[in-house]
Amino acid sequence: MPLAHAAPTLVDYRDHLLILRAWLAPLETWLAGFDDGPQDPARLPQVSRADVLEQDLADTAIPQGGATVDNIDVGTLRSEPAYRWGLCYVIEGSQLGGAVIYRNFAERLAPHPLRYLGGGASPGPRWQQFLHALRTHVTTDDDIALAGQGAQRAFDDLLARIPSMASGHGVK
Repeated sequence: MPLAHAAPTLVDYRDHLLILRAWLAPLETWLAGFDDGPQDPARLPQVSRADVLEQDLADTAIPQGGATVDNIDVGTLRSEPAYRWGLCYVIEGSQLGGAVIYRNFAERLAPHPLRYLGGGASPGPRWQQFLHALRTHVTTDDDIALAGQGAQRAFDDLLARIPSMASGHGVK
């Protein structure tokens, strides 16, 4: 990812956000069409990370431009709840990585608030709530296998958007 080097800039943050937008926004829109599994609001409050991502991209401190990144194709995703638990595992887990990045680079990239990376808010309580719900609702061997497939798909789709990983597809 563009922020994965020792001295990232706001251009790197912008490029990081562009990759995440192409990955996350279509996933969030697709997932919003369900009300069971991890999308059951009684299990986990719904949040829109894509909205926060757009706020960061619109911030006047962010240089304009950047690569065009193809959106993921949600048309081939599976709809079973266990599969979606796996997709959401990667989305929720990415927030933990964002908190680490925030701590490491908030000062360097100031005054930008780095909203998407959490702005300093801890994702730990939500992660624990997610893990508890996952463990409660994904229990059979078949569901565990489906969740693994969902997680693998989420990782593969994200990696396909990273220029050094894309091998000619995903990034223009």
